[in-house]
Amino acid sequence: MKNIHAKYGLTRVINARGTFTPLGVSRSSTRVRAAVADALAEHFVIDELQAAVSARIASHYGAETAAVVHWTAAAITVAVAAAMAGDAPERVAALPDSTDMPNRVVIPAGHVVDYGHPILTAIRLAGATPVIAGTGARCDIADLERALVEERTACLLLVSSRLARGAPLDLGAAVAAAHRQSVPAIIDGAAQDLRLPELLATRADLVLLSAQKYLAAPTAGLIVGRKPLVQACRAQERGIGRGMKASKEALVGVLAALEEREALDLPAWQAEQSRKVAWFVDQVRGVSGIAASSLPDSSGLPFSRVRLQIGPTHPLASAAALAVALRQGAPSIWVMDHAAADGYLLLELVSLRDDEMGEIISSLSSLSVPKFADRR
Repeated sequence: MKNIHAKYGLTRVINARGTFTPLGVSRSSTRVRAAVADALAEHFVIDELQAAVSARIASHYGAETAAVVHWTAAAITVAVAAAMAGDAPERVAALPDSTDMPNRVVIPAGHVVDYGHPILTAIRLAGATPVIAGTGARCDIADLERALVEERTACLLLVSSRLARGAPLDLGAAVAAAHRQSVPAIIDGAAQDLRLPELLATRADLVLLSAQKYLAAPTAGLIVGRKPLVQACRAQERGIGRGMKASKEALVGVLAALEEREALDLPAWQAEQSRKVAWFVDQVRGVSGIAASSLPDSSGLPFSRVRLQIGPTHPLASAAALAVALRQGAPSIWVMDHAAADGYLLLELVSLRDDEMGEIISSLSSLSVPKFADRR
């Protein structure tokens, strides 16, 4: 029987780029896939299913309550809409026309990122106007407070990541600054579900997460936080949030993924990630022109990645060229190339099998042989 790539003529991908949306994000387990298949064959009272998911999320993470939408980009728009309209039916129905509503959302300049579309677009889709605080190089708490004094709708913050720019912002202090102006603070922590208790400890009103990243559920955005604002997010389903609601299979898949996470032996999982990184680094020692090392996740996630430094003797001469060559191969191997200009690539191995890591090593070895080497 043909696999799905062969059946539909699709490129086979080895994803060492992490939970990257254009590559399908993550791999769901057999248990989650079976739960989704069961859901597709059944009918549900969706409000009842949402309530069950909300209770499980809240219990697992120690939050007041939660809701599920289509994905994290939708969660941003819905959260902003909730901050503007609350659960007032006439306001919910009016959006994205925000006339006579508070409609200004403060965001640090370094948090104005593009994750496939600009985050400012997610704000504007709700009918809000972004207000940018500080500069790309730096936004300190004083910069944020100056913007918040004038604009009183919501404050949107990102967890520091490779997309964010400038000096990291103390999220707890930023949330406190918003609260001093009676402004709700929303944290976009898309890939950070493993750190959610830490993010909730900032006292943010809402934390937004991707269920399909390290939780490895179907595509869904989790909205976690204070009950009144989460309820206002649910109210947006009668307005602009209607097109952003979660499907039955996503809701059941999130339940299954949370059950699996609760059974996870986290120290054993971390040890397995360390084993894979150590094995990969050791294998690269035999590859000419490339040096490998382990690099902890910069945002504090509990695993490391592989750092490949491309030396001057490598036939492809640059990290950028190596990334392109890997992507153009068969299978197509995707890596993190945001630091290619600095001479290195990053590989995330979390979702990879041992055989796939071996294929990457083989490709690196092949690409490290000079094109016109004497093979007699």
